[in-house]
Amino acid sequence: MPSTKQPSEPVPPEQNPPAQNPAAQNAPAQNHPAQATASRGKAVRPRVAGVGRVLVVIYAILALGAFGRSFVQITEQFSEAPLAYTLSAISAVVYIVATIALVAHGTIWYRIAWVTISFEMLGVLVVGTLSIIQPELFAHATVWSYYGNGYLFVPLVLPVLGMIWLSKNKPVPVSNQPVPASTEPSNS
Repeated sequence: MPSTKQPSEPVPPEQNPPAQNPAAQNAPAQNHPAQATASRGKAVRPRVAGVGRVLVVIYAILALGAFGRSFVQITEQFSEAPLAYTLSAISAVVYIVATIALVAHGTIWYRIAWVTISFEMLGVLVVGTLSIIQPELFAHATVWSYYGNGYLFVPLVLPVLGMIWLSKNKPVPVSNQPVPASTEPSNS
């Protein structure tokens, strides 16, 4: 059945296209959660994609591996090598927090990512060096022993790649500026 509305009847504002609705012209578009956060004036990092996604997957795999390893070691053999197993648990927490921080948006998570990845780098270098200089400290290997050789040196390379990725993917502050008005004449 054809519509009974006449062309001269005004269209309610919610049915107006954005170019004809003055209220919509001044409101920022919020089609994505990151845009909603950005419209409140907070800094957001671009969505994790490409190399960043691979980095996050590797961190997640290491987080699961380190957590599983430390859980089994602590529950079954803690008295044999408490320092090594505690360091494995610490590395698991670092990898878990780093994974979350790399995925999460905002300046605070960006800083948390830097802190955890820097701590990871320091841990790998210190534990790796100590495991060579004073191997008696580590009755059993940790994730970071011998610079992560039990994990194909991924714990040594990963924080370097993480720092490079973070330095190239800083949070971008998005202003609260209104969307520019359309050049089309308004119906006011």
